[in-house]
Amino acid sequence: MQVLVVEDDTRIAEALSEALQRFGHKVDWVGTGAQALEVAPRSEFILLDLGLPDLDGQEVCRRGREASAVPIIAVTARAEELDRVLVLQAGADDYLVKPYSMRELLARMDAVARRVRAHAPAQAAVGGGGEERCVFGPLSVCLRTRQVEVDGIVVQVTRREFDLLAALLADPGAVRDRENLISEVWDPNWHGSTRTLDVHIGSLRSKLGGREWIEAVRGVGFRLVVPERT
Repeated sequence: MQVLVVEDDTRIAEALSEALQRFGHKVDWVGTGAQALEVAPRSEFILLDLGLPDLDGQEVCRRGREASAVPIIAVTARAEELDRVLVLQAGADDYLVKPYSMRELLARMDAVARRVRAHAPAQAAVGGGGEERCVFGPLSVCLRTRQVEVDGIVVQVTRREFDLLAALLADPGAVRDRENLISEVWDPNWHGSTRTLDVHIGSLRSKLGGREWIEAVRGVGFRLVVPERT
């Protein structure tokens, strides 16, 4: 893969780039958020440090996700749960805390790449037709372009939020088990906190216009519903 390393520490960046090249990857390295946003569209994978000198990594992640669906793993010394939640909400696909082993990094990169490849053909097959558009009340989702609209107004969602919405929309009104959603949207071997799912559900509710869109079924999971309007 063509990997973009976004890291302002020269020593760390050189060591990481050399290791990635040994495993067959092509590597670009930049040290600022502005450079990252410029190079990101030409990349197939991004390893993003959060502590950059010009832009915070979360902002780089958010802007990059608005322009591209390239996979992003945040690689940082920040270990607090809030930092993980915020960068995942900003659009990162995974989060790895320094120090880490190269073996774990490569495994996480492979896992994210598999998820991206797995979603593409499945989404292209749903619905058929030119646009592959699913309509559920005022909600309209184009699976080919990954565009979400409510009442004709475009809603900006992250890649993970879109995958979660598509999973709920595959059987609207039906209750989706929490573990099944995590397995489908994240990874069958996901060992992170299940709060990640709750955070993304909360973000989706807000972006769609209200918590009524996604109903929680205690002890089971969630289902997509059309809110009643007065």
